[in-house]
Amino acid sequence: MGQSDIDNQQQSKSASDAERTLIRDGRDFEQEYRLSSAEAGRFLVEVGKQLQEGNELTITDQDWKLPFSFGEPIELEVEFEGYDEQELEIEVEIPGTTDETAPNVE
Repeated sequence: MGQSDIDNQQQSKSASDAERTLIRDGRDFEQEYRLSSAEAGRFLVEVGKQLQEGNELTITDQDWKLPFSFGEPIELEVEFEGYDEQELEIEVEIPGTTDETAPNVE
């Protein structure tokens, strides 16, 4: 791969980043996916890595980008429905951080 190929890839990546909708504060957003177990596992591993490495999580798709500064504690819920069509649900709730400070006490 030559330098011009690398430059073209970087320009293409920059252009695609610029075209993505940035999901910001003050907006509700939801996107649902139906994935293979391998693809879901890959996604969860990547989320886990970002949770372990710092306090910023960034999730992107072709059309949008969602940067999220998070705090603690993170709530994890495991739910199993064992009758009829069995189902395991794992829910993670990640609280956001705030840059607000407490008021003064006088």
